[in-house]
Amino acid sequence: MQSEYKLTLPSLNPNQAEPLALDRLDEALNKLGFIPNMYSVMANSPGLLDTYIHGYSRFREMSGFTPAEQEVVFLAISRENGCNYCVAAHSFLADKMSGVPASVTDAIRAGTPIADARLAALHDFSRTMVVKRGLPSKSEVGAFLAAGYSEQQILEVVLAISVKTLSNFANHLFHTPVDAVFAGRTWEG
Repeated sequence: MQSEYKLTLPSLNPNQAEPLALDRLDEALNKLGFIPNMYSVMANSPGLLDTYIHGYSRFREMSGFTPAEQEVVFLAISRENGCNYCVAAHSFLADKMSGVPASVTDAIRAGTPIADARLAALHDFSRTMVVKRGLPSKSEVGAFLAAGYSEQQILEVVLAISVKTLSNFANHLFHTPVDAVFAGRTWEG
């Protein structure tokens, strides 16, 4: 999904970025071997890029979710927000790095039921938190907790929603093109 209005700000490379954004772009290049298109456009707001990367790292490092569970959360949120870029990127990460079964990734992308009950509960709760703007019912929280997750992880889902809101909304406004590395998992929501 893309905004009717497209920002006219350019994608920035490290030579054009302000110091804070430059640091984040250099870190991405060193860590990933390339600068994702999303980072290049977010660099127009150094605080946005820095906050996104910091929050993303904290979720990855401290959420208590496995890598596969983290990807399910990010995919659920990105799909619900209609972010073509992030669904493609997290589908690639799910396939190649996080150990998400392809059937789970494909079900999330298609909006169909997930066979794995625990991952389905995680997906459904993450989606509920987006749709209901952080106002889940007792039964929705109960289903999440019954699947083996904790109240603290409810807050970690909030963190993931915050991070994905930053990236999803920026991508909507920039019409960010999907990087070649993620192109095999392009998604049109």
